[in-house]
Amino acid sequence: MKTIYYNIHVFARKTTQKECNDMSFHYVAKLPTPEEIREQFPVPARLSEIKNRRDAEIRDVITGKSDKFLVIIGPCSADNEEAVCDYVSRLAKVNEKVKDKLILIPRIYTNKPRTTGEGYKGIVSQPDPEKKPDFTSGLIAMRKMHIHAIEESELTAADEMLYPDNWGYVVDILSYVAIGARSVEDQQHRMTVSGFDVPAGLKNPTGGTLSVMLNSIYAAQHPHSFIYRGHEVATGGNPLAHAVLRGSVNKHGQSLPNYHYEDLDMLYSLYQEYDLVNPACIIDANHNNSNKQFEQQIRIVKEVMHSRKLNSDIHTMVKGVMIESYIEEGCQRIGEGIYGKSITDPCLGWEASERLIYDIADYE
Repeated sequence: MKTIYYNIHVFARKTTQKECNDMSFHYVAKLPTPEEIREQFPVPARLSEIKNRRDAEIRDVITGKSDKFLVIIGPCSADNEEAVCDYVSRLAKVNEKVKDKLILIPRIYTNKPRTTGEGYKGIVSQPDPEKKPDFTSGLIAMRKMHIHAIEESELTAADEMLYPDNWGYVVDILSYVAIGARSVEDQQHRMTVSGFDVPAGLKNPTGGTLSVMLNSIYAAQHPHSFIYRGHEVATGGNPLAHAVLRGSVNKHGQSLPNYHYEDLDMLYSLYQEYDLVNPACIIDANHNNSNKQFEQQIRIVKEVMHSRKLNSDIHTMVKGVMIESYIEEGCQRIGEGIYGKSITDPCLGWEASERLIYDIADYE
């Protein structure tokens, strides 16, 4: 696969000293607008048709019109276009074998929230993980990688919304958006999701309080007026906003899972107490559910599938799973240069991931 590089300098503009003196911020460069990026790197008509079809299929799962099962799977962070597109191409071949039962959604996460604010924050921040941040280059790298992945696989992807202002750069590309545990309580994230026309999974916060997550879903499903990218905007609410259970951390720093049968049964009961449409849940098999023991994702997914068999309400509510997976298992430090191996959280390797997908299909 050939990686194409673009001349991006036309977008960057150095700011004046007057602008730099505004408060305590140092204004490095004015970023291109979403409209400028989309015009420079448009989505071909054929890929737009693929997205429209995929959007409808995924929407039908969330609303209950389809009984297919979602598998959102891919690397913890999408740091390398060649390796990511290689992975997604492999996923496409598996998708052809399971498409009657499953919908595979590549996890192409280009923004990474960090617990302490330190570390690799994704390709949007650092298109080259070994170099300094460059957001103009990163926004372009993000967009062209997503487009390249669709070209290679005909599978539209999921990404995490770390920066609400970035939605316009990928509005015509993504079929699923995740709101992370650290972002889910943020008002701007909730209100921005209320303007999406694709499913958005809102994770339980790191502390695990389910009412916080459900309040976020309520906010996302209802209309809002707010300030967005220098404009006053109004949204109609997103009926496709739903829950993602990812485990939690207690006051002692210990991981507490929330994927067990009892957790799912409790979430179903809580859903009945809220004025929410399309009650749905995705189980994140990694993070605090696995205590970041990546190989445990296999066992966790199988337990979730078993719980769906035992209880019709859980079967209806649990619409899919999230799995962190890449070509090579585990993780590496930045700079080690191992092709297809995560530079953030450890992931399942390809062989184990492929087997797990087939096992999920056998449960359906």
